[in-house]
Amino acid sequence: QVQLVESGGGSVQAGGSLNLSCAASASISAINTMAWYRQAPGKQRELVASITSRGTSTYADSVKGRATISTNNSKNTVYLQMNSLKPEDTAVYYCHARRVMTMYWGQGTQVTVSS
Repeated sequence: QVQLVESGGGSVQAGGSLNLSCAASASISAINTMAWYRQAPGKQRELVASITSRGTSTYADSVKGRATISTNNSKNTVYLQMNSLKPEDTAVYYCHARRVMTMYWGQGTQVTVSS
């Protein structure tokens, strides 16, 4: 079992930045993929960014150039740095982990971007 706890959400004005953190209860070096998803009101949950245990990262087109996913294995933490935030980035952001065939989700952290 892997528990994921997100932090760092909040309210920010358009153009601002946020750094989300996700602390895992297990060694993330043993987790195949860590990712951030988000879900806006009335919309489906969507992938924002992911990173494999080998360090390969992918990003949604909507955040490319504005987001950076990274990990700190010594702290078992994955981060999502978001810059140049837009109102359409407003959503609940969820941390996700995949270890072999098992998926884990955090409880989510709210990000609200005002224009």
